[in-house]
Amino acid sequence: MEFTSANPSVVRSVKQRDLLNAWLRALDKGRALPLLADYSPERIADELVDMMGYEVEGEGADARFLITQEGSRLTATYGSEHVDPARRTNRYLDDAIGPQRYARVIPSYRACLAHRRPTYSISMVQDADGKDVSYERLLLPFGTADKVEQIVGSFKAISIEGGFKVNNLMGIKSLATPVSVVRAVIDHDFVPIAALHHASDDVIEVG
Repeated sequence: MEFTSANPSVVRSVKQRDLLNAWLRALDKGRALPLLADYSPERIADELVDMMGYEVEGEGADARFLITQEGSRLTATYGSEHVDPARRTNRYLDDAIGPQRYARVIPSYRACLAHRRPTYSISMVQDADGKDVSYERLLLPFGTADKVEQIVGSFKAISIEGGFKVNNLMGIKSLATPVSVVRAVIDHDFVPIAALHHASDDVIEVG
C-alpha cells in the first residue's frame, strides 16, 4: 500500500492528535524540521508509557533506529517481558523486534525520513480471543537543517468490541498478521484542529 498525502485530521486518537499539534507548534516556519528540545506536549509524562524514542543513524535505506526510550507498557504487546529492563534501550529497532515484524513496520519509518514529515498508519489485527483491534502508529521527525536525527513514536490500539488482550498482540506468537488499512504522510494543511472524541486507547507496540 502506498503512502497518501494527508492533513492532521487523518489522526483518529485524541492523545495522538495532541502530540501532533505539539509537533506543529514546535515547527518554526523557517526550519524544515522542529528541534526535539522545542517539543513540549502537555501531560507528556502520562504518555511516555505508550511512546518510543529513537536516534536515527545513517540515511535512506541504510538508516537504523536506535531505541533511546521505550514505553513500559509496550513490552507485553510484543511478548518481550523476558528482556532485562536495563537492556530495552540502546538497541536497534531491527534487533529488538526481529526481521519479520521489522519488515512490516519499516515503510513508515522510511517514509518519515524521506518526507521529513509525520507518518500515520492504521493496521487491523486480532487479539488472542479473535477480537478485531485497530492499531494506530504516529511517527514524528525531529532534526537540524534538512536531516531527520530523532523520531518520536506513539502507539495506540482500539477495539469497537470493547476490552481486548494486548499481551503478545503484535508479537511473534500473535494469531494474525496485521493488515494495513491506512498509510499516510501528514504533509499539508498544517493547522492544529480540535480533537474528536475517540474510543479508549491502549498501547500496543514497540515499533
